[in-house]
Parts: sequence; structure tokens; C-alpha cells
Amino acid sequence: MAAAPINRAIDFVREAVNEASVLWWRFFDWLALVEWRQLYMTWFLVFVFGILLNLTEPAVWFILISFGVKVLAGGKRRAELTAQEAADKANVATLERRLMEAQMATLQAQVEPHFLFNTLALIGQLIETDPKEAARVHAHLIEYLRSSLPQMRAGGGGTLGKQVELSRAYLAIMQARMKERLAVRFEVPDFLGSAPFPPMMLQTLIENAIKHGLEPKVAGGTITVRGHVVGATLHVDVCDDGVGIDLHADEGVGLANIRERLALLYGKDAELVIEMPPGGGACASIRLPYRMTEFD
Repeated sequence: MAAAPINRAIDFVREAVNEASVLWWRFFDWLALVEWRQLYMTWFLVFVFGILLNLTEPAVWFILISFGVKVLAGGKRRAELTAQEAADKANVATLERRLMEAQMATLQAQVEPHFLFNTLALIGQLIETDPKEAARVHAHLIEYLRSSLPQMRAGGGGTLGKQVELSRAYLAIMQARMKERLAVRFEVPDFLGSAPFPPMMLQTLIENAIKHGLEPKVAGGTITVRGHVVGATLHVDVCDDGVGIDLHADEGVGLANIRERLALLYGKDAELVIEMPPGGGACASIRLPYRMTEFD
């Protein structure tokens, strides 16, 4: 029974020592980081309160000890703390970058199967009604996948020229499906071909224009893809003369996907703008910082 009080006493002493050690290192770190001007003010206040409380000797000892620690070890400890802070920030930046890459891969993966499933379903329908047309669409799909899959899986992003090339292949499949109901115009200057542009975004806008603008219109219509630079901002527009859109309706998965990817890649420096031209139809515009090449 006598051992219990002894054990409690030992535990108390151990906790007290640990707490004193924590307080000492906090005091030590504070001394290492505090500016001399603030330390002078602290010494002055300690000395004044020491006189008022008749604790002049402890106050003097505090001033002498803190001065010695500051001079002898403060610089080294400050360098250690600064290095640790820089390492922590680097680790956080690495984790944030990896998280963003994982989010980007997830968002991009939402787009890829969508187009593939739709095209395979189209081929399945044409096999029963028009086998020759099914074969042509199948050939277009192979051509599209041959050029698009390496870009979709690459980690280095894409260029506007590559995305225009993919969009042409995609639209060839759509024209095989819609025939004379779909006309296409590309108005993208050659010099913009090397400008960095996120993969699959242009195709998503085109797909959205077909689905919501041209397919519901009996006569179909025209999709126009434009690229131009305004100031330091690259504008890539996809416009159609279809039935238009309801600006107050909820956006679909495709447009929400684009907005989220732009936010991850560029923050507030990029945006997706949806407009209703006076002549009818709809126009979706991706606007992001313009760089001349992928490696600038």
C-alpha cells in the first residue's frame, strides 16, 4: 500500500519535469525569435514589476539569463526554427500540389467515359439501321482515340492546337451522326496553336453546344470555334445558333467540371462565361491567362 503514494509522487515529479521542459523550450524559442526592441521592453517591465513587488534580484537574474541565452544560442535556434518553418511550408505545398493533381485526374476522368459511351451507343444503333455508316463512325472513333488518349493521360497539360485537332476529330463523329444538320467553323489563328490550354475543355463546350443547342433544333445549325487574345487573356469561344439556353437553369456536369478545373489550375485568373447573343443561340467562352508556348 505504501508504494501507491510513492508512485503518485514519482508520476507528479515526472509530469512537472516534462511541463517545465516544455515551458523552457517555448521560452527559448521565444527568445530566439523576438526582436531586440521587444526584448528591451520586456526587460524594462520585468525590472519595474520586480521593484514594485520587492523581487528585484529575481528580475535581474531573469534579465541576465535571457540576455545570455539570446546572445549565445539565439541565432542558431532562430536559424533552426526558420529552416523548420520553410520545410513545413514546402511539405504543405507538395501535398497541396499532389491533391490538386489527384482532383484534376478525377475531374478529367469524368469527361472521358461520357463521350466514349455515347459514341459506342451510336455505333450500336447504326449497326442495326446503317452498317456502312456504323463502320465509318467506328473508323472516326479509332482515329480520335489514337490521337486523344495520349493527351488525356499525359501529365503536362495540353495546347490549344492539340485541343482544336481533337475537336475536329470529335466533330467528324458528330457530323456522321447528324449529317447535314451540323455545320462547323474554326476561327483559331495558327499562332495560338502553341498556347497552353487544359485538355478536354474545348470538346466539353462543343459537346454541350450540340446537346443543348443544336440537337433540339429540327434544322440543326452551326458551331463556331473562335480563339483570340484580349490584353493578356486568351479567349476560346464555342458559339452555336441553336435553340439557346436558360441562363437561370442549373449547369450540367460538363460546365461545372470546367469551372472547377479552371479554379484548380488558375484560381481567380480564369473563368467560364456563358452568354446569349442577340441573334440567338449561345456562346460559351473560356478565358485564362495567355502564354505563347507551353514552356513559357
